[in-house]
Amino acid sequence: MKLNLIRPLAFFDLETTGTTIGLDRIVEIAILKAMPNGEEIEKTWRVNPEMPIPLQSSLVHGIYDKDIEGERKFGELAKEIADFIGDADLAGYNSNRFDIPLLLEEFLRVDCEFDMSDRKFVDVQNIFHQMEQRTLKAAYKFYCDADLINAHAAAADTRATYEVLLAQLNKYKDVSFIDKQGNESKPVQNDVNLLHDFTNLNKTVDYAGRLVFNEKNEEVFNFGKHKGKSVEKVFETEPGYYTWMKQGDFPLFTKKKLDEIWNRLQQKKTERSKKHIENKSNEKQNQIKPIDNNALEQLKMKFKN
Repeated sequence: MKLNLIRPLAFFDLETTGTTIGLDRIVEIAILKAMPNGEEIEKTWRVNPEMPIPLQSSLVHGIYDKDIEGERKFGELAKEIADFIGDADLAGYNSNRFDIPLLLEEFLRVDCEFDMSDRKFVDVQNIFHQMEQRTLKAAYKFYCDADLINAHAAAADTRATYEVLLAQLNKYKDVSFIDKQGNESKPVQNDVNLLHDFTNLNKTVDYAGRLVFNEKNEEVFNFGKHKGKSVEKVFETEPGYYTWMKQGDFPLFTKKKLDEIWNRLQQKKTERSKKHIENKSNEKQNQIKPIDNNALEQLKMKFKN
């Protein structure tokens, strides 16, 4: 099927250092420009983000710091990218919530003119989510081929959820899944441990997702200016951040986990202080000269005489 276009439609996707619009930067941008005459023009740019790429992000898109060392900065590419897009409308997957806002941040950051006033935006993910709704009622119809009666009544929803899982186990038992790292498996099996792993891809510390474990099993922030950083290290260098979170509108369980990390840090500081004192004491003792027995005997004789 050919798109019915009045003017070009630029499909684009960003690979970035992270998902925080105001802080993270582009490391790659790909654009497929569909023209009204049916022509397709594609172009991809690698971008030096002028900041380290967190390992968590590199594991997703496969772009590491060494891959962009010699690439141009966004400020050097901005006009070229803007000119390539031209007056085209914009399309993407989750682009309204992420790609478009982040691209605009980059243009504004380098003071590059990019007029958005007359553009149309097509977010393919929104079509998917609205046409193939992800409600329990829709899942029950899809997997169990039946209408959910008394939807939103707790008992009916509970029974429906149970029946949907049984149907999923039957439907996907031999279906392969490839994760973002390219690993292939058949995770939807009649095994609670496997189902737990598959439905909890992020190892959360606090269940609300504000704190997660990294690949080293360290607690790291999953939001804000310290996203991806060790909670313990941030608290050590910026203790006021702990106070801000404790006073902020965060879930009580999140605050409980913050207290555990804070107390563990204070314990480490106490142990380091004790170790330091012990080392200083040992140094002083090592500086004390051993008693010369011959000199001591001579001193005794002197006093006797």
